[in-house]
Amino acid sequence: MDRLVEWPAQRELLGDVTGLALLDAGCGNGAKVAQLVQEGAGASVGVDISDGFVVPPTGLELIQGDLSDLSALPGLAGRRFDRIMFLQSFGYARDSVLALTVAREMLTDDGFILLTRTHPVRYAIERAEENGATLGEEYFSTEPFAYRHRNWDDAVTLTKRPYTIADLLNTFSAAGLWVEAAAEPAMAAEVGERYPHKRAVMNQYLGILLFKLRPLPQRPQ
Repeated sequence: MDRLVEWPAQRELLGDVTGLALLDAGCGNGAKVAQLVQEGAGASVGVDISDGFVVPPTGLELIQGDLSDLSALPGLAGRRFDRIMFLQSFGYARDSVLALTVAREMLTDDGFILLTRTHPVRYAIERAEENGATLGEEYFSTEPFAYRHRNWDDAVTLTKRPYTIADLLNTFSAAGLWVEAAAEPAMAAEVGERYPHKRAVMNQYLGILLFKLRPLPQRPQ
């Protein structure tokens, strides 16, 4: 689903990256930022808590570390980036406002943050089905929930903090950011015809939200 729907939408919002410095916060194995460097991005960095990285191309540094405070990581202090990406990784930050505030301060003057999160309605639908509750009850619930990701590693239990769309917008604002653009990518018709089982999942549970975030203008004193 990532390569069929999410990555094409993320790539479109990123735009031309030629010569730009990129930071992928929570990059997983680093494959996406590696692809961007191969497409012409400048000196770039990927950060992830794990260390199962791909072999990086020239111009890419992959660092094992926590995205919760990027400025605290060796090698990142004082650096600036044209694009900072939180691609389905933002939810792992210990303090979401702090993580975004630090990232904002690491942007160049014309830089922006690309952040994606699973649509909160998706989680609410799944929990409503599991718990025999209503969609509204689960959407507005504040209790953490746990689940196992069958398509990733069903031996690992993941814990999530529920959030609403308003929660996301308020977090951005508290971190001094505004939404320049947003997207809710749908599966292209031709892709759905090739993968009807994946289309059925998206039709029932929705997908992700994408946000292009820029620093709020500084008000004159």
